[in-house]
Amino acid sequence: MALVEIENVTKLYPHESRPAVDCVSLTIDAGETLGIVGESGSGKTTLARIVLGLVQPTSGSIRVAGIDIAHASASEMRATRRQMQPVFQDPYGALNPRMKIAEIIAEPLIIHSDSIGHFSRTAIRERVSELLTQVGLDSSALNRFPHEFSGGQRQRINIARALALRPRLVILDEPVSALDVSVGAQIINLLRALQQQHGLTYLFISHSMPLVRYLCTRVAVMRHGRVVELGETLALCDHPQQEYTRQLIAATPELPFCAA
Repeated sequence: MALVEIENVTKLYPHESRPAVDCVSLTIDAGETLGIVGESGSGKTTLARIVLGLVQPTSGSIRVAGIDIAHASASEMRATRRQMQPVFQDPYGALNPRMKIAEIIAEPLIIHSDSIGHFSRTAIRERVSELLTQVGLDSSALNRFPHEFSGGQRQRINIARALALRPRLVILDEPVSALDVSVGAQIINLLRALQQQHGLTYLFISHSMPLVRYLCTRVAVMRHGRVVELGETLALCDHPQQEYTRQLIAATPELPFCAA
């Protein structure tokens, strides 16, 4: 069953010669990982931001759990936001440097307390500690600040915050491109484990075909705002139909952990 339905979505910015996203239609089934791959400027991040409701499309519709987020009321959008959470590329830029880790991860619980129920301070702290454990950190992180952590640890904190509201959909926008290869491998394997544990659905944005092959169920190849090829990941990677897809595969070096 489709959790996300993207129908004929176009985004045209003023003074741009072509749309950033051009008549894109995709579905994402519950529990799967759909990869969006393409070079810089292909429109993949803009599409992700449209799905999140951060960018309004020029035309088309996006439904998440049946709600058309382009035309949703404030209350519908608030409820839908609890079901989809982002993890961005820059693990440090996504964290408030003046907030302690306990406050960062607890923030979604506090913001949405009117709809998910008010938690005591003890209950919030227990939930935050549980989330840290799930992403491979411990309670010693609670009272520290983002600058005290490595890039990989910061991304784990971002993932913990994204899981705080128990979302159905997590949108991962180049989540390991700012990390060393070995650290990125740990994060990717963590994401796989969390998906199995929580039944998550992922929209995974990347420029790396090996990463997409390793993590994704299906893949959409974007170029100049359009989806130029779409299919099951292994079939598409092994037998690409488009020359552009073949160029992407040839241009991306194999990663050791992805070959396993």
